[in-house]
Amino acid sequence: MIMGAGGRDFHNFNVAYRDNKAYEVVGFTAAQIPNIGGRVYPPRLAGRLYPDGIRIYEEGRLTELIHALKVDTVVFAYSDVSHEYVMHRASEALAAGADFKLLGPDRTMLKSRRPVISVCAVRTGCGKSPVTLKLLKILKRHGRRPVAIRHPMAYCDLGGQRAQRFAALQDLDAHTCSIEEREEYEPIVAQGFSVFAGVDYADVLSLAESEGDVIVWDGGNNDFPFIRPDLEIVVADALRPGHERLFHPGETNFRRADVVVVNKVDNESLRGLNEIRYALRELNPAARLIPAESPVEMVQVTPVKPMSLKGKKALVIEDGPTITHGGMSYGAGVVAARKAGASPVSPWPGAAGSLLEVKTKYPHVKDVLPAMGYGKEQLRELESTIAKAHCDAVVVATPVDLARLIKIKKPVFRVSYGIKEKGRLTLAGVVKEFLEKR
Repeated sequence: MIMGAGGRDFHNFNVAYRDNKAYEVVGFTAAQIPNIGGRVYPPRLAGRLYPDGIRIYEEGRLTELIHALKVDTVVFAYSDVSHEYVMHRASEALAAGADFKLLGPDRTMLKSRRPVISVCAVRTGCGKSPVTLKLLKILKRHGRRPVAIRHPMAYCDLGGQRAQRFAALQDLDAHTCSIEEREEYEPIVAQGFSVFAGVDYADVLSLAESEGDVIVWDGGNNDFPFIRPDLEIVVADALRPGHERLFHPGETNFRRADVVVVNKVDNESLRGLNEIRYALRELNPAARLIPAESPVEMVQVTPVKPMSLKGKKALVIEDGPTITHGGMSYGAGVVAARKAGASPVSPWPGAAGSLLEVKTKYPHVKDVLPAMGYGKEQLRELESTIAKAHCDAVVVATPVDLARLIKIKKPVFRVSYGIKEKGRLTLAGVVKEFLEKR
């Protein structure tokens, strides 16, 4: 039985078990992602040993399934969870009589014929995406043809998602991408780079290698890469020191890193930077460290007539994963709104449908609205919740252009954030060294 969340679980199956007659995979369990339980990993992906595919069950049934399906081994295969959480799942499996297993990098990483730079993190919401985008731009300036391979987000038609290429915003529409997928793909595509993703990463890698001469692995959910990197860059958060020791597999990334970028460094977070620096000396002394600011920018999208937010009430929409399983109570949207003189208001009095479940599941989320949108129904609920909010304006801090997906009748301000290195060592210098060695 493979425990997952629509990403590493399928990859681990593909590389370690799909054509392996020594094992029978009797099912996947699903967590974190809405509406994924009850589906089937399709036969065309599961391979010749599984002509009926493999069923996906709700994770809450794990103990029952171990007994009913006579499971010998439970393989844990998802990320961005605490070490304590992993051991609770292990204890449940062991109590039911099964072994509990984690597959490591050597067992699961694919080898590319192109140079590979990976960008991973110790937690969701560390500011990894601006690092990925900056690397792509640096590589392009060096005359390379870089492409990004994104950690999977297999939420829709699994068979149709085997290997995907996103090179224009229309590709996101054609593949009916969720908001979480758009949050990762859209900023890169908008800058003229191609993003590859899917379910079967041998096919994804082959497709990316045919177009690019350097691969940038854009990690997600603080997982470690599916493609073996030649240079491992890991992002930490100066506002969350200590998390590099407490989360799986973020600590794995931290211990493996060649370079650690510590984001969100300012006068108030210097103590956090120093704590992470001490942790690096203990856990990975060979790695180099780049402190970096995360400058926030906000622009008014609608209406055409300029509007001041000073003294106004604003509904703040933050990046979904950062606020939910990333565990942060606010993000760049709140920072920008308060800097402009606005007061964030609670979205929850008018929240609709599954968004109320989000509030129950993540009680730390108070005066922000996570950009949830795993399907058409959830998008409608998001639109309804925004419409009912008692606010003067909407501050959108998700990288997605929400106005393309839903109607927002109130004034809209979009927030973005970047990366600005603060020391001698820079990403440009790291890339230059890497290319010279290659």
